[in-house]
Amino acid sequence: MSDDIILEIKNLNVDYISSALGKKKTVRAVNNLSLDIKRGEILAIAGESGCGKSTLSKAIIRLVEPISGEIIYNGENVYDLKGANLKEFRENVQMIFQNPYASLNPKMKIRDILSEPLIINRKLSKSEIDKILKLKIQQVGLSDKHLEFYPHEFSGGQRQRIAIARALVLSPEFVIADEPVSALDASIQAQIINLIKDLKTEYQMTMMFISHDLNVIRYIADRVGIMYLGELVEIGTRDEIFNSPQHPYTKLLLDSIPNINKKPDSVNLSELPLELPKGCKFYSRCPNQECYCKTEKPHYKQLSSTHKVLCKL
Repeated sequence: MSDDIILEIKNLNVDYISSALGKKKTVRAVNNLSLDIKRGEILAIAGESGCGKSTLSKAIIRLVEPISGEIIYNGENVYDLKGANLKEFRENVQMIFQNPYASLNPKMKIRDILSEPLIINRKLSKSEIDKILKLKIQQVGLSDKHLEFYPHEFSGGQRQRIAIARALVLSPEFVIADEPVSALDASIQAQIINLIKDLKTEYQMTMMFISHDLNVIRYIADRVGIMYLGELVEIGTRDEIFNSPQHPYTKLLLDSIPNINKKPDSVNLSELPLELPKGCKFYSRCPNQECYCKTEKPHYKQLSSTHKVLCKL
């Protein structure tokens, strides 16, 4: 593992058990996924709802357990960590969740919400904790007095600022932001995105940024990975993905970005298929499908040192 790689995922598979109409069914949420994240970059993961983005993030922080594959963080397999090593991992890897209304305990003051990770993970005096809390709350654009408030006394944008402060209170080196602005009004989204970008630079953090909003991703990401039904179908630099997309799904996603000059019928993203073919998962929705795509699984094509695509075309 190279020194500039902070996280490496190898052949990751994650299953869920789905119960529908009394019948249990195994669903593959992440399928044979491999990628790496470079130290100091923002890697964005994009795709439709249900493509496995959030499951991937939960597997990284050990909220769900994969059935196979490896997640290597700073040279150590995350699922082999125990004791002090696991504690250090949980300090260094933090998550900003999607819903600021559900991610904050309504019965706790903001002071208690932010101080809890410090009390658990650091041996600090009350005055030292208080100093850190004041710094963090100010860095996200709120004031000291807000430490004495409860979550219900804040707007959605303010709550997400608090959630960001909580994620940063231990000064992590890697942060996963899972749809951090999707629950917010459009007028607030830009403020939170700029805040995340500024804090990432200030703290020199590495970040995985999960979103279905390609306009946000175009603004914030260094590299972009595109997921479809649990698979990473394309990954490249921001310019490679937005200016030279190769996978038909990536092209359709980009074509779905609202544009006043675009004809309404120019986008063809139909419903997700109920039955998957043996070959390419995107076969039934692909505008460039060939007969062999239905039965033959695609392999990755390396288009450049930074750009690869899962497609036979």
